[in-house]
Amino acid sequence: MTNLNLSLKAFSRQLVGKKVEQLRGQGKIPAVLYGHSIKPINLAVDYVAFEKLFRQAGESTLVDLIIDEKNSVKVLIQDYQADPSSNRFLHIDFHQVRMDEKIHTKISFKFIGESPAVKESAGILVTNLNALEVECLPGNLIHEIQVDLSSLKTFSDVIHVSDIQMPAGITVLTKADQTVVLVQEPRSEKELAELENRPEAKLPEEVTAEATEKKEEGEVEIKKDKEEKK
Repeated sequence: MTNLNLSLKAFSRQLVGKKVEQLRGQGKIPAVLYGHSIKPINLAVDYVAFEKLFRQAGESTLVDLIIDEKNSVKVLIQDYQADPSSNRFLHIDFHQVRMDEKIHTKISFKFIGESPAVKESAGILVTNLNALEVECLPGNLIHEIQVDLSSLKTFSDVIHVSDIQMPAGITVLTKADQTVVLVQEPRSEKELAELENRPEAKLPEEVTAEATEKKEEGEVEIKKDKEEKK
């Protein structure tokens, strides 16, 4: 279990709407700060600084947001927009938290170690969950949850949510019996050969244009009969 102390500088901005393209051209990202009982505040952050921070923080780590080099507030990266083709950040939503109010968020897993079932028996590692849903006070939030794969010694070994040890103050909301990760037995040569030799499923015969026309004519006739009966 790890935690990080991270900070980011932000500056108030006056440019809104289409004018924010000017900010992007200057290497900045437009952002908005939301929070409990506060009015949204338009901000801008340095692109390179945020990109580096996001790689470390993700969306489950508290960040000290320093606004105009004066006020510092605790925030989470609540949401962001990125260009679908370049993946460059276009906009960020920060959420200011209150240290005395619990938050509902997700904490990502970091898988460490090596499974003997994979290393020695050529098993296939199957990850079912990548994060846990949790509830906690902001001060108890951790950056990531380490899961040791060395306990997966055989194909019958499974790590469930209930096997994850969490620090005090964090309530896990994900169901305890859910599988986090396991090792699947590799397919035998016979099974692989059977898959390769399996005949392809035949497609149903195409309906001819004539049959389609007859069907459509029949539908029209039925409708006419119903109308005449009325």
